[in-house]
Amino acid sequence: MEYESVMKLLLERGFFFPSSEIYSDAPAGFWEAGPLGLGLRNRFVDLWRRELIRRDGMIEMEGSQIMPASVFRASGHLESFADPIATCKQCKSATRIDKLLEKHTREIIPEGLRESEYQDLIDRHNVKCPSCGGQLDTIRLFNMMFRLGIGAGNDDAYLRPETCQSIFVDFLRLFKVMRCKLPIAIAQHGKSFRNEISPRQSIIRLREFYQAEIEIFFNPENDTKFEKFDAEKDTVLRIKKADGTEVVQRCADFVDANILPNRLAGYYLALLQKFYGTTGVDLNRARFRELGKMERAFYSSSGFDFEVETSIGWLELVACNYRGDYDLSRHSAVSKRDISVMDGLDKVTPHVFELSMGVDRSLYAILEHNFREEEQRVVLGLKPFLAPIQAGVFPLITRDGLPEQAQSVYRQLCVDFSCFYDASGSIGRRYRRGDEAGFPFAITVDHQTLSDGTVTIRYRDSMEQSRVPLTELSDKLRVLLAYS
Repeated sequence: MEYESVMKLLLERGFFFPSSEIYSDAPAGFWEAGPLGLGLRNRFVDLWRRELIRRDGMIEMEGSQIMPASVFRASGHLESFADPIATCKQCKSATRIDKLLEKHTREIIPEGLRESEYQDLIDRHNVKCPSCGGQLDTIRLFNMMFRLGIGAGNDDAYLRPETCQSIFVDFLRLFKVMRCKLPIAIAQHGKSFRNEISPRQSIIRLREFYQAEIEIFFNPENDTKFEKFDAEKDTVLRIKKADGTEVVQRCADFVDANILPNRLAGYYLALLQKFYGTTGVDLNRARFRELGKMERAFYSSSGFDFEVETSIGWLELVACNYRGDYDLSRHSAVSKRDISVMDGLDKVTPHVFELSMGVDRSLYAILEHNFREEEQRVVLGLKPFLAPIQAGVFPLITRDGLPEQAQSVYRQLCVDFSCFYDASGSIGRRYRRGDEAGFPFAITVDHQTLSDGTVTIRYRDSMEQSRVPLTELSDKLRVLLAYS
């Protein structure tokens, strides 16, 4: 199974690994990023900024990870951000009940049921503990936010469970100081925290994770005037509708059929799909899945999950929700601040369309879609501009002055590029290690380098080689690493 092979590679090469793993009491759901994982994430976020934020003229902010209880009272998290759980009377393991019921009934369990309603379903279907088959204890609702006490007064605050709330509470200031006009998209990349009941599957489900969220604020009365849509109206999308049928057609056709709520939503779904195509995700194994009424959050009138097919099933990477004016209206009501803005001559409370991206699971999808095992080697075929190490620098052998010359080449390149020097083992073994770690290029210093000042560039994907003068090496790498 590819999942095990990919995770084995990531652990062995130090892309990602469990936090505090030398201690037996380390809790699940917390993972570290090693040099290669951090480099990959940084390049992914750089690409996100290039292909979405700068291309669309968005603005970006960074909010606090700790926010007061009043923020989450307004957002509904204190009341609604809870999962139903039950503890087994026999083995004492905790189980999330809605997911367990969905597995047994093969039906979607609505959000927001009362404890008694979950208990009725448990009794009706005779559901037992999935670990030992024992009897489940009383169901309770478990709020997944991490609570904090601030200062000597131990005032209530929480680690944010999503990055979007700071965008909402800061919207009015950002709108004014950046001299914005509707529609405007505000983006944020950063950490969120959710006290998941039983996080599994490594970096796919975490308690501390990265999001890259985009909140688009707009006046729904002006959707017909949204001219950006014309540039993407012919983009072909694949949507699995809530009734289970799958449709592939132009973005404009989905808008005309009222499957997409408006032109603005269609435009941003098209941009999102193009972005993932740039990352190396196979778009033939990607789709938007329309959420049914029972699956959507209570504030969402329309929702789509961008999913990709992996060896462990369809994996949600981005939640795309039409949130209406719920967020700004709620924060306005609780804070007693007017968060409406002028749109031409009209004063409006903007509606919001959201693209909420899970960065860590996106990285996993990219890694699996670009992982391959060949007869003689394992290859992580990352796009060159996403590779955490852009070039390996190798002396052919460790004598005759070649290591010294290779070190000089390495020092020359590492000012502008992310490079790795390696002189250990045979040159073939070094190439294979670089292929596994996703190095797109290997630069070899050999005896000919000493005589004519050229080096060999080996291309990871084709394994072809070419000679390049040292004086042209940096320019050559810039061309090879360019976005495409």
